Amino acid sequence: MTSVVNPTSLTGKTCLITGATRGIGLAAARLFAQNGAQVVLVGRNADELAQRAAEINDTCGAEVAASFTCDVSDDAAVKDLFQAVFKRYKRLDVLLANAGVLDDALLGMVNRAQIERVFGANTFGLIYCAQYASRLMARSGGGSIINIASIIGTNGNAGQAVYGGSKAAVLGITKSLAKELAPGQIRVNAIAPGFIDTAMTQGLPEAKFAERMDSIAMGRIGTPEDVARTALFLASDLSTYVTGQCIGVDGGMLI
Repeated sequence: MTSVVNPTSLTGKTCLITGATRGIGLAAARLFAQNGAQVVLVGRNADELAQRAAEINDTCGAEVAASFTCDVSDDAAVKDLFQAVFKRYKRLDVLLANAGVLDDALLGMVNRAQIERVFGANTFGLIYCAQYASRLMARSGGGSIINIASIIGTNGNAGQAVYGGSKAAVLGITKSLAKELAPGQIRVNAIAPGFIDTAMTQGLPEAKFAERMDSIAMGRIGTPEDVARTALFLASDLSTYVTGQCIGVDGGMLI
């Protein structure tokens, strides 16, 4: 009898996920671990990270999750992170660059501190992580970098010039890195979530929440798992010939 290989299997792969304590990052960490990956959870709160890693290990019945603290907007901290990952695992196969900050303001209220904070996490941090991740992936013959963009980055929105700008930059970075890293068999793609049920959206005023819901053709808010499943596709061998793409996960949202 011929054995059937699971096309979404991540067995033998080391996958690093930033912003991994909640929302999309946590959903992806759980899903990747369920599909055989060694998952590296990265965030800024050591206690939360340890708790999430323990939960995943308990569910999987094995030590498949580990945690490292890092502020991705700090280039020196990112360097230390990837050195620690290399020391422990000697390889990296997947980077899910999910860490991000949402801080809205109309143009007249935008200040320098806000710009630096949002771009530091959403854009600069993504570049820092890709820089070191690609070096580790090259040692293993390739890999997959998955960047979390946003429908605000692809479409724009009033009051979100800073956030939208930081996420639009993710798209340019993704397409450029896809071309630069392709010879090393490193794929680089982006996911642009729409209105997803996370801590970022749960704090919206009731009227604004209803307005967003009315704009979704499929009639429901997205879940972190919806995005995580797309990330699994891009992390797995199902997407070995896909690079330089941005996949919208938005339920037909218009904005």
